[in-house]
Amino acid sequence: KVDFDALQTAKLAVRDLAARVGIDTDVQADDYPHFFYMGAEKTGWHTLAISGEPAQDFLNTALTSDVPALKQGEQQATWLLEANGQPMSRAILEHTDAEYLLHVEQNAERAAAWLRALSDGFALFDATDPYAKVPGPVDVRALGATDSARLSANLKGAWPAGTGYAVKPYFIGINGAQYAGPQFPALPGFSWQEPASQGLLKTTVNALHREMGAKMVEFAGYDMPVWYSSVTEEHNAVRTGAGVFDVTHMGVLSVDGPGAAAFLDIVTTNEVSKLALGESHYTYLLDAEGIPLDDLMIYRVADESYMMVVNASNNDKVWSYLQAAWRGQIELGGGKRLADQSDRCTLRDLRQGGAERRVDVALQGPKSKDILLGLGGSDADKAKVNKLPWAGVTHVQLGGYDLIVSRTGYTGERTAFELFVHPERAAELFRELVLHGATPCGLAARDSLRTEAGLPLYGHELAGPLNMNPADAGFPTYVKLWKPFFVGKAAYLAHEQTREAQVVRFRLENKGTRPPHQGDPVLDKKGRVVGTVTSCSVDSEGYQSGQAYVLESAGEEGTSVSIFAGAARSKAPKSPGELALGDKLPLPEPAIILSRFPKKK
Repeated sequence: KVDFDALQTAKLAVRDLAARVGIDTDVQADDYPHFFYMGAEKTGWHTLAISGEPAQDFLNTALTSDVPALKQGEQQATWLLEANGQPMSRAILEHTDAEYLLHVEQNAERAAAWLRALSDGFALFDATDPYAKVPGPVDVRALGATDSARLSANLKGAWPAGTGYAVKPYFIGINGAQYAGPQFPALPGFSWQEPASQGLLKTTVNALHREMGAKMVEFAGYDMPVWYSSVTEEHNAVRTGAGVFDVTHMGVLSVDGPGAAAFLDIVTTNEVSKLALGESHYTYLLDAEGIPLDDLMIYRVADESYMMVVNASNNDKVWSYLQAAWRGQIELGGGKRLADQSDRCTLRDLRQGGAERRVDVALQGPKSKDILLGLGGSDADKAKVNKLPWAGVTHVQLGGYDLIVSRTGYTGERTAFELFVHPERAAELFRELVLHGATPCGLAARDSLRTEAGLPLYGHELAGPLNMNPADAGFPTYVKLWKPFFVGKAAYLAHEQTREAQVVRFRLENKGTRPPHQGDPVLDKKGRVVGTVTSCSVDSEGYQSGQAYVLESAGEEGTSVSIFAGAARSKAPKSPGELALGDKLPLPEPAIILSRFPKKK
């Protein structure tokens, strides 16, 4: 990014240089004052026209007012600020049928040049954040002097203090050193206390698991199957055939309405506004300190409807957080806040009440599509499933089940589906998938598959004892730093300035060894501790494979390391001088750093 005034100076210099050497550009400063402006300003109200699909989001970032609240035919008071927070001009924004008209009281040519530079994406508009971009591009046209008769009489007069400023977490200038806009009362930060246990919960598939002979354990407050036959058998079934998992304990939420995407873009790290209908993406919900409250999937299932899947252990926390942020009841970090969004979008827990209830059943593995289509259905619905790209989502009727089907999963398999079905039909669907050839799989195989695939688990590679963020976990691409604001961004950027480690995959070189556990130390060839194990399980070839948070200097693929497996349970050794014949010392197991994700075979 380039300082705006430096950018304008450079444009003028290039124009003058071209003129001196005889390059005919047919461009004169008088023709494009809003492009080349660096001189005296015209006085009085002038009008700029802003058009293009992203115009609303562009202006909502560039101006201090609540642009989405402005309806066609209406006008609203607003301000255009410099990057340092000083007012560039008081303004009145008007929403016509075809475009927005920005009537500026002063500095009209500078305002036009500023907005065009923001649209082009080269101007630095926030000294605290060089990554941020304004949504765009848009077309900015200077229309000349404003017809004062069209301006609302109650807006073009004197404004009370604070007029034109909306309660929103970001607009250009709010982080400027000379910002002097209104200050709003402080809000509490989000806090969460785990509620007392209400007893072991059961999914609607619970009785079927027991009927099938599953080994049941407590997980995230639910009675869940850990395995049916063996972890290895179920793991390999997914890699070579297809496995079906009961993940109906996971949270399924929805955000609906014209403001749904904007709200989700504020509270999550990925770019929800870029999701097309029928697309989904992986993302994070960060707290104000940049630590994940959860990692989740977001699916755009209708024009203004987004479905979210969250971890079962975090469901209640995430639901509480989203409601508090949606109602404007909590600070979002750095004093930022959001106005009540209840008039723009609604939140629903899709596991609770109504015909639209949904829970998740996962069908994973290379044969999963054949098994899914084997349920039967119309040619049109089968074609929808056949055409689904990775991360695609569609609504179909298969085998008499009303399903939202996404081509996603948590196993590393590219042929993988998550089937969102009414909870009262989840057990029936699970049984039928097994009858069609899917292997029932438990939590242990789900963990071994995701670990082998290099996928993070909340509490291990995310948050947890090391307070790891998405970049620590090796997933920075799902954090879109060009968004001007999302909760936790400032803290995330600050952490990136000092981060020296990242999660890697490893594999022990010998089979049949003691498995490493979370917290076991990773050593380099000189015996220096360079990392910490976060997860480990048996992989498809029978080796102990896992993930570890390792210094970047020691985390290159092929690097030899060693791991003290079970270090927390090892007895403290004697000092070397105290050793006698027959004494034993715990020895680390040799391991090798693998590629961050498995390579295609």
